[in-house]
Amino acid sequence: MGIRKYHIGCTGWSLKEWAGYFFTDDAKQSDFLKQYASVFNAVEGNTTFYNIPSEETVLKWKKATPDGFKFCFKFHRSITHEKRLNDVEDDIKEFLETFDPIADRLGPFHLQLPAQFSPADFDKLEEVLNILPSAYRYAVEVRHEDFFNHGREEHRLNRLLKSYSIDRVIFDTRKLHAMKSDEKSVLKAKKKKPKVPVRFDNTGSHPFVRFVGSNDPVSNEPYLKEWAIVIADWIKEGLHPYIFTHSPDRVSQPPIARRFHQLLSDLIEMDPMPKWPNERQNKQMNLF
Repeated sequence: MGIRKYHIGCTGWSLKEWAGYFFTDDAKQSDFLKQYASVFNAVEGNTTFYNIPSEETVLKWKKATPDGFKFCFKFHRSITHEKRLNDVEDDIKEFLETFDPIADRLGPFHLQLPAQFSPADFDKLEEVLNILPSAYRYAVEVRHEDFFNHGREEHRLNRLLKSYSIDRVIFDTRKLHAMKSDEKSVLKAKKKKPKVPVRFDNTGSHPFVRFVGSNDPVSNEPYLKEWAIVIADWIKEGLHPYIFTHSPDRVSQPPIARRFHQLLSDLIEMDPMPKWPNERQNKQMNLF
């Protein structure tokens, strides 16, 4: 792997629009993960929020990825959004067991809570964290405004997460919501992505950042520079961060990630990000 001191990736690996742009021109869907993992060393596993894969599928995912690659699977919505953490011990056990065959490929599991999940539900969260197997790592994302009030509720949340060495997901949507654009992808993203304050504190050893930028990679520069400084400091402190780049059209995710890595490399010694599959293909063609 070309990147070792931290993990970086996009929201998924199966975007058809990446063929001939990020992927090779002739890439088939069955090639996408292998080609994606030849550049990035992590991915947000958002697919598991909607569907729990079979053992056959997860073993295929393992075969397509190298050592050091990490999937950060999101807990299924039945656990977090339908049952709202009520009576979910068996559901969690069954969900996590799905990924036992690829334990060495697992980054932090992503427990995303709905905006309606408030400090009034705090005891449910505490009960769930208490039953999570310690063999795996986890990151918790909250969206209710009372968890961002710098008050008793937020301090209580942070103390709980620190006590279990669980990271609090940092969801940075500042650039998205600051944009004035009529692009359909931007308007749709603004409706889906929460407008929550950004926190730069870590509660565990694997800070977990989700950055939502503009479709124009250049316009994200001020935010990416800020995150490069923060993540460089975390690495110097001995932490191992994860950062995932989002964009409304999803097509722009790889260049945003690459620009971030370049900025981080200006601050701390870092192996270069591997060339994209499409670039390697074009170089080979030029040799002939």
